[in-house]
Amino acid sequence: MNFDIAFVGNYTKDTIVTPQETRAVHGGAFRYGAYVVAKMGLRAAVVTRLAKEDFEVVEDLTRLGIEVFAKPTTQSTCLRLVYPTADLDQRSISIEGNAGAFTLAEVAPVQARVFHVGASIRGEVPPNVIEALAQKGARISLDVQGFIRINQDGRLVHANWPEEARILKLVDVLKTDGVEAEMLTGETDIKEAAKILAGFGPQEIIVTHRNGVLVYADGCFYEAPFFPKEVRGRTGRGDTCTAAYLGKRLTAPPFEATVWAAALTSLKMEQGGPFSREVSEVEALIRERY
Repeated sequence: MNFDIAFVGNYTKDTIVTPQETRAVHGGAFRYGAYVVAKMGLRAAVVTRLAKEDFEVVEDLTRLGIEVFAKPTTQSTCLRLVYPTADLDQRSISIEGNAGAFTLAEVAPVQARVFHVGASIRGEVPPNVIEALAQKGARISLDVQGFIRINQDGRLVHANWPEEARILKLVDVLKTDGVEAEMLTGETDIKEAAKILAGFGPQEIIVTHRNGVLVYADGCFYEAPFFPKEVRGRTGRGDTCTAAYLGKRLTAPPFEATVWAAALTSLKMEQGGPFSREVSEVEALIRERY
């Protein structure tokens, strides 16, 4: 079956620590993204790796009509995300388990119009797997966090990306945030950083930040703010925003997709977990605030 969007990335068993509470949640870029695409009525697939004990995630996605290609592993990737203050853009992440790297065989059966690679750590999706996805003739979307984050004594930290030029020339849509963009380019201005990143090959750059989303496409900038009534679901913000943008871009120009992504993400941030609202609510928020 040919899917609209296929997500590639390991499941993560997340422990979220805030000043108010500590809780365990199901994570992974694919999970946040696939919920969005399914809610938009598109055909979604997931290629992931996780321990058998966590396969309830697979069952949940399957019930939503999402096709899941899951590889059982001896352990799931386990992350601990600590938000020490009320500023939810400030966090530290440690890794306590790793489901390992994808193989060519795991992505071979899947065909899609767009592949989004959302990894947690460098090495999870090797360069040869990305090259194989590109050879399928699909658009390739990539979240840079899974390629500049490494395991340093149990903590996820940013590090130089030696294969940056090799990989980015295969990428059509690149997702980053301000911190990551500055690390890759040396630019604190996200617009200048986006231009530099586009020079490596990606046609569209998505930059999320605490106030909204910036897109650089075809030499033009598009911006839209977030309007959550309250923020109760910061985790998964970027994954949700990227999936919403990719889904809308299948049928709409960049500006429309940018506004759609910002509105949908605003609603997602009002509650924990993946996006579970209705498309009609996104449309209503756009009419009201955009």
